[in-house]
Amino acid sequence: MKGNIVLAPDKFKGSLTAEQAARAMARGVCRADPMITPILCPVADGGEGTLDAVVAAGFEAVHADACGPTGAPVHTAYARKGARAVIEMADICGLQRLPSATPAPLTASSYGLGSVIARSLDDGCQDIVIGVGGSASTDGGAGMLMALGAEILDRHGRPIAPSARGLADAARLDLGGLHPGVGTATVTLAADVDSPLCGPLGAAAVYGPQKGVRADRIDEVDRGLSGWADLVEGAVGADYRDAPGAGAAGGVGFAALAVLRARLSPGIDLILDLVELDRKLLGANMVITGEGSLDGQSLRGKAPVGVARCARPRGIPTVAIAGVSTLTRAAAQTAGFGAVRTLNELEPDLSRCTTHAAELLTLVTERLIRESTD
Repeated sequence: MKGNIVLAPDKFKGSLTAEQAARAMARGVCRADPMITPILCPVADGGEGTLDAVVAAGFEAVHADACGPTGAPVHTAYARKGARAVIEMADICGLQRLPSATPAPLTASSYGLGSVIARSLDDGCQDIVIGVGGSASTDGGAGMLMALGAEILDRHGRPIAPSARGLADAARLDLGGLHPGVGTATVTLAADVDSPLCGPLGAAAVYGPQKGVRADRIDEVDRGLSGWADLVEGAVGADYRDAPGAGAAGGVGFAALAVLRARLSPGIDLILDLVELDRKLLGANMVITGEGSLDGQSLRGKAPVGVARCARPRGIPTVAIAGVSTLTRAAAQTAGFGAVRTLNELEPDLSRCTTHAAELLTLVTERLIRESTD
């Protein structure tokens, strides 16, 4: 068999980055048939792994220091190509940056994200893409704006703590000191959340529990977000609390839409465009995608389904490889997968699937290619 096979996996969380997964797949392809050329295209959906995916696609990693979700310093980076910057919130102040993975639902902040945005603006970037999946905070984006120069004060004229708890004290918002680059830059949010900021479908009610907000504190956090929305409305002259995506990343979406004049774009579509999947599909005979776990949530905007959706109109079959999968055959076909293979078909012990993911992924890919060329 001659031709190209595009390898476009997302990360296998806890085991492999997307690039490591693509390389493991490539080894399997080459073992099965040296006449096939593997085209590596690691992908992401705007959350964890976005930075790695775009750097693998040719962006430059620009290293930066910032505050993590609880204020501890973290060494991070943004990705740059020309005047475009891609920033991954998860790597700066997301859940993965929580010390000892301990939730901090009332005190976590988006401040670090704002400082990296400011750094990219200082470096001359004019097209800012922000992947906001995997956030740890529900501060309405207040921390992000404070890092960009906004003043958020309590009734005594003191700066508030940039957190869900601190929003309850917010009495005054002054945007006069906002970074001058904000006024000329184009900002795009890579997010698949279209929820409002407040209410039963908002950031606190729907996503707060995932970040550790207790049921008896959800109303308190929601009231803080509502009061914050009133302040922002007074400062910008428009109400963005019900805008689609305002509830993304604990309200970072709201602050970005209202103050940074950002536009919302589906995360997977935007990232696939940045990594140039369309170009890499030219002349391909097959696409292999995948992630650690394929389930019902994967069907709602996750990377493998986005890859299949991109390949389908070109008549290119897509196969998914996962660590584990709960998709029925019908669901897999609806998602655009011609077949789904799993690592635990070879290794029933799920812990070994995690620790030996690269080896297993190579073997599953090799078997898949051999079967397809028989």
